[in-house]
Amino acid sequence: MACEEKKLWGGRFCKATNEELVKLNNSLDVDRRLFAEDIQGSCAYAKALFDRGIYTREEFEKTIEGLQQVLEEWKCGEIVFQDSDEDVHTVNERRLTELIGDVGGKLHTGRSRNDQVVTDMRLWLKKAIKDVTCLIVSLLEVILERSRERIDVLMPGYTHLQRAQAVRFSHWLMSHGFALQNDFQRFQDLLKRVDALPLGSGAIAGNPFGVDRQGLAKNLSFSSVIPNSMIAVGDRDFISEFTFVSSMCGVHLSRLAEDLIIYSTREFGFITISEEFSTGSSLMPQKRNPDSLELIRGISGQIFGNHAGFMMSLKGLPSTYNKDLQSDKISMFSTFDNLSLALKVTQGVVQTLEVNEKKCREALSYETLATDLAYYLVRKGIPFRVAHHASGEVVAFAENNNISLRDVPLVKLKAINSAFAEDVLKIWNFENSVEQYSSLGGTSRNSVKTQIATLAAFIAENTKIN
Repeated sequence: MACEEKKLWGGRFCKATNEELVKLNNSLDVDRRLFAEDIQGSCAYAKALFDRGIYTREEFEKTIEGLQQVLEEWKCGEIVFQDSDEDVHTVNERRLTELIGDVGGKLHTGRSRNDQVVTDMRLWLKKAIKDVTCLIVSLLEVILERSRERIDVLMPGYTHLQRAQAVRFSHWLMSHGFALQNDFQRFQDLLKRVDALPLGSGAIAGNPFGVDRQGLAKNLSFSSVIPNSMIAVGDRDFISEFTFVSSMCGVHLSRLAEDLIIYSTREFGFITISEEFSTGSSLMPQKRNPDSLELIRGISGQIFGNHAGFMMSLKGLPSTYNKDLQSDKISMFSTFDNLSLALKVTQGVVQTLEVNEKKCREALSYETLATDLAYYLVRKGIPFRVAHHASGEVVAFAENNNISLRDVPLVKLKAINSAFAEDVLKIWNFENSVEQYSSLGGTSRNSVKTQIATLAAFIAENTKIN
C-alpha cells in the first residue's frame, strides 16, 4: 500500500502527502537553476560508481548518454515536469529513468540529496563568484578611466557632508575604487572555502561503497575535499559568507550612488547623470531623476536582507542537514542576481556621467583653506595646536564680519599671531593646496597618479586570473 511510490523517499509511506506541504516542500521553481550543475555532478558520481563496480561499462555509458540527453532537454526548454517532481534532482533522476530504464535507479547508490544539492550549489557558486569578480573588474576599469580623464578637476572634499578641504575629483572617485578592490579580494578569499567537495558524504555518515572522493574532486575541478561527512552536508557557511561579502559590496555601491545622487542635484551640479540612466516625472516635466542610483541604493538593502534572513535560519539549527536549509538557494540566487545588476548599472552610470568642472571649481571656497592657514604657521615654527587655535580665530573674525577668509586684513592676522606675514597671500591657491598633500594616498597630482597606477596593476593582475 505504498501510496507514495513515485517519491524518491516514498517506500515507507502509505498516506498521501498533505497538499499544502507538497507546495511548501517543492523547491523546483528555485533550484531548477541548478540543472546543469546537478547533471555535471551526476556524471562525475556515475564515473565514481563505475570505478567501484556498481555499473557495468554498458550501464555506465548508457547512464552518461541519458544524462547528456536530459541536459539537452533542459537547454532546449523541452523538459517536462510532473506533479511528483519535488526538485531539480527528482526531475533529472525521473527523466533519466524514463530514457534508460531501471538502470537509472543505480545513480543514487550511496548518494543522498543532502550531499547532492550542496555539491550543485558549490559548483554553481564557484561560477557565480567568478562572474561577480569579473563585473567588479569591469567597473574598476571604468573608474580608472574616468580618474585618468579628470585628474585635474578640483572640488571640495566633504566630511559630515560639510565642505572640508580641496581635493581632486579623481581622488574622490578612486576612494570608491579601492573599496571595490577590497570586495574583489573578499570574494577571491571566499572562493577558497567554496571550492571544496562535499559529494561522497551521503546523508550524514559517508559513502559505504568506497567511492574515490579525491577522484571526484579532480573530476569536478574542486581543489579539496571536505574531510567530515557531517559538516559536508550541514554546512552553509559558504552561503552566509557569500551573502555577507555581497552585502559589503552592495553597501559600497550604495555609498557611491549616494555621493553621485548628491553631486547630481542642482544645488551641487558637480555631475550630470546621462539620460540613459535617468527617468522623468509623470507630473513635473522639468524633473530628471537619478532613479538608477536610487535603485542601486535600495538593492543594497535587499542584499543585506538576504544575509540577515538566512543567518537567522541557521542560528538555531541542530547539526547536519535540516530542511530549513532549503531557503539557502533563494538567498544565494537573489543575492547574485541583485548584485550583478547593481554592478552593471553602476558601471553604466559612471561611464556615461558628465563631470561639470566649472561647478566643481565654483564650489571651492576659501574657508576650506583654514587648515592651510594653520599649516602656514606650523611652517613658521608655531606648534600645531597654537596654529589651529589662531586659524580658528581668523575664521571667527571672517564669519563675524561677513567677509571671505582671504580678505581678513594682514594687520588683523598679525594681531592674532605675530608669525603672519605678507607671504600668507600665497596660501589662497587651491592648486597649491592640493599639491602639498604629496604623501602616499594624498590628493596631489603625483599621489593620485600613483593610486591610479596601483589600481591599474591590480586590475591587470586579476584580469589574467579571471
